[in-house]
Amino acid sequence: MIFRSREDAGLKLANLLQTQAVQADLVLGLPRGGVIVAAQVARALRRPLGVITVRKIGHPWNREFAVGALAEGDITLLDERAVGPNPRVRAELAAVLEEEKERLRACQAQFHPEGAPVLAGKAVLLVDDGLATGATTEAAVLSAKARKAGFIVVAAPVASSGAVSRLAQVADEVRVLHVDPDFAAVGQYYESFAQNTDEEVLAVLRAATQSHPR
Repeated sequence: MIFRSREDAGLKLANLLQTQAVQADLVLGLPRGGVIVAAQVARALRRPLGVITVRKIGHPWNREFAVGALAEGDITLLDERAVGPNPRVRAELAAVLEEEKERLRACQAQFHPEGAPVLAGKAVLLVDDGLATGATTEAAVLSAKARKAGFIVVAAPVASSGAVSRLAQVADEVRVLHVDPDFAAVGQYYESFAQNTDEEVLAVLRAATQSHPR
């Protein structure tokens, strides 16, 4: 399955969620691309749109290789096997963590100018543009749980079978349009997969707030 764009993927995902009668009080996208997908879902479900901020933790010797994730609410998720026992790696990882925590705080300030949305007792729909390992989305789920969300559904247009299995252990439900056991990278399922800017995300959030204030 190939999507023309994140907007197209969001429309198709929204159709699936409506067909399956998925209920939510609030739709939260993972920045940046997940927010673009989530905007289409929120519009179709007529629910408020928000952001749940997350950051990938890269290996200190290869930052593209993820060894964990951070999420708002002081959530840190590390893959200890991927980090390994090397004391030098462990020492350098501490610096990476501090750097990413600072970036996470900056994202929170940017995307939550009036404070993070209240999740206590709410049915929350977490949306990303694709689930490769599921690590950052798992961190988002843990963040929502820490904020006392009443029910948590993870949704994405495409995912690896491993990510679905992983997230099924922490979320109440996982809804994916296309699960691929041979999944390689999220971008391979999109004709257009350019990186979204913070300005684009903020514009989408402003438009959604005018339609459905929190």
